Amino acid sequence: MQALKGIKVLDFSTLLPGPMATLLLAEAGAEVLKIERPGSGDEMRGYTPKFGSDSVNFSLLNRGKKSIAIDLKSEEERARLDLLLRDADVLVEQFRPGVMHRLGLDYETLARINPRLIYCSITGYGQTGPLAQVAAHDLNYLAETGMLGLSRGADGAPVLPPALIADIGGGAYPAVMNILLALQNRTHTGQGCHLDISMADNLFPFMYWGLGNGWSEGQWPSPGAELVTGSTPRYQIYRTSDGRYLAAAPLEDKFWHTFLELINIRQDALSKDDAEAIRQVAAVIAQQPARYWLEKFKDRDVCTVLVADLKEAVQHPHFIERGLFQEILKDGEGRSIPALPVPICALFRQSVPAASPVLGESNKLLVEGQKS
Repeated sequence: MQALKGIKVLDFSTLLPGPMATLLLAEAGAEVLKIERPGSGDEMRGYTPKFGSDSVNFSLLNRGKKSIAIDLKSEEERARLDLLLRDADVLVEQFRPGVMHRLGLDYETLARINPRLIYCSITGYGQTGPLAQVAAHDLNYLAETGMLGLSRGADGAPVLPPALIADIGGGAYPAVMNILLALQNRTHTGQGCHLDISMADNLFPFMYWGLGNGWSEGQWPSPGAELVTGSTPRYQIYRTSDGRYLAAAPLEDKFWHTFLELINIRQDALSKDDAEAIRQVAAVIAQQPARYWLEKFKDRDVCTVLVADLKEAVQHPHFIERGLFQEILKDGEGRSIPALPVPICALFRQSVPAASPVLGESNKLLVEGQKS
């Protein structure tokens, strides 16, 4: 029995944050109806590369869902949703504040016809505040919350992150957490609620250590000057002689002493100045290829690994043995790829990933809903 079996979700979101959130709900057994524009649907359908008729991004994020294509700006079309809205457990949307109100689909309106509805709004800056209506993307949220400013390259310029941290860590994951909490709360109260998920707000917990230092001692963090931003040789990225890199994090003394022993640097010979100590360690690591160091560190607790590229990562024996990529998605042309691994324990997930939906394939539910 999947944990969310019987839960009905209406997903008005597009692109990444909302679809990722509803993917996790679908994986745990919820029935997710994706509400899309007629003709084009979710913008992500048109991305490249393709996997079948839609983009591979869309296919990975929207497996196991159903699609309803409907023009929300048409009152007649909009009315066809009423019975689904009355029966839904969860609604997810990520328009700017006010858009759903103009469509007659705001929480206050829907709560009158479905007081048990859990209504989750995912936005960049939340439903209120001076930035609520500002257009922005992941990079902007990272910049305005101070996270980007703590990640700088050798030239001092902020480095573009390869992960959409705000969309996923600040949007999708908090949305799922709060939806699950709201479902549990509803079992006690019988009432739904409006969840205000701000991607920018939810980035601050990632920097808890910097906030603590700043608030308690006035020691606000600087790029390259803190434990996890590059100030110490115990938490560094070192280049090897063959142009590869090692991620070294032997923070605790027991790991650090073993690390120094294996690279043949005596503790008493290491500079007390952190910047000089980093240069000393870097000079030693740079004398040998990555393979040499990996063999040297093998079966020893030094918290040091190769910086892998993504292709190497998915081929790592550990992740293969864990079955992380064993679930398969198929397109309509006979091709198959691994399904996106999700942070839902196998105990709660569907056993076979369903394909992503064809645009409007479940419009019959609107007709059936009217007849019922």
